[in-house]
Amino acid sequence: MNDDSLLRYSRHLLLDGWGVEAQQRITAAHVLIIGAGGLGCPAAQYLAAAGVGTLTLVDDDNVDLTNLQRQILHTTARIGQAKVNSAAAALTELNPEIQIHALAQRASGEALDALVAQADVVLDCSDNFATRHAVNRACVAARTPLVSGAAIRWEGQLAVFDLRRSDSPCYHCLFPEGASVEELRCATTGVFAPLTGIIGTLQAAEALKLLAGLDTVSRLQLFDARSHQWRSIGFTRDPQCAVCSTRAGD
Repeated sequence: MNDDSLLRYSRHLLLDGWGVEAQQRITAAHVLIIGAGGLGCPAAQYLAAAGVGTLTLVDDDNVDLTNLQRQILHTTARIGQAKVNSAAAALTELNPEIQIHALAQRASGEALDALVAQADVVLDCSDNFATRHAVNRACVAARTPLVSGAAIRWEGQLAVFDLRRSDSPCYHCLFPEGASVEELRCATTGVFAPLTGIIGTLQAAEALKLLAGLDTVSRLQLFDARSHQWRSIGFTRDPQCAVCSTRAGD
């Protein structure tokens, strides 16, 4: 680390349990962020500020006026641009030391598998169950830690799946694919703008702790922004899980 980097990250370096070694791990890390919207924007912003060496952003959507209420990396001047390009421009201004790969595409298939395999941590900041389950399957196959977030109306949720560990549950253990779960969209139900910032920022926090080798929250965290109350729910690996029960090496 050069003098400028030591100064830029000095407030992290002062933390107990952090230091230069942890910061060097952050600087050498590669984080994949699926979604450059309400959750992906604050998550990417804090990861870039913290000095994560490489960020890959994946999203096939363009910036729309309705996004600007909560998607804080985008601006009125960038309406119509690909969200990943808009986000990359803002992140480069924030921290020119890092590398940003902007992929204006949907996360799916072999391309998703390859992206996950190259990452040290994956943040699922998507807004639909099909993508969440596809990302989970790819993370299980590659044994890549997954930080999952969701925010709709007044409710948010956060969960960390450290799939490097043989006893770690996966997203499918918690929310089985095909289960009868109502899928809600911001366009029809609304979302409280700061809620996306709260959950996205916590996703960044958990990702940084994973990269730095610190303990992470291994429970499902549920947040009600209206009452400002948190609930924490424990969960374990499902031995019959169709996704993670037969992964290689267990």
